[in-house]
Amino acid sequence: MPHSKAFLIASWTLRGIAAVILLQTLFFKFTGAAESVYIFRTVGMEPWGRIGSGVVELIASVLLLMPSTVVIGAALSLGTITGAIFFHLTKLGIALPAVNDKGELFALALVVFACSAAVLFLHRGEIPATLRMFGIAPALARVDIRTRG
Repeated sequence: MPHSKAFLIASWTLRGIAAVILLQTLFFKFTGAAESVYIFRTVGMEPWGRIGSGVVELIASVLLLMPSTVVIGAALSLGTITGAIFFHLTKLGIALPAVNDKGELFALALVVFACSAAVLFLHRGEIPATLRMFGIAPALARVDIRTRG
């Protein structure tokens, strides 16, 4: 069943916002910017956590922007950004005064989380087909979870 124009606009807007934010942070992660090094040193994951999360965010961004892999991209970005939010709440804090951040990084993480969750919700009817594509939970993949009505 084809999606409505409103659905497509909402989906592409949310996917674009999440992807742009994720892609924008890659420059800082891959160049070893002071902010990124500070964050990952503080959580005990420098340099491999910084580089690894950058690679995962790059993959998630690309998958978010491809219609056939939007569910995978949304799930991957949601998982990755959940980790970032977790570290902000447990080790880093909301604001990072040591790198002149007044909470902007945390706010951007919340935006990516909200957009990714909304995309996953919008495309929930595609989850069974995505699971089947990877052979994950074949019994669950046969269940139609789209809402009726």
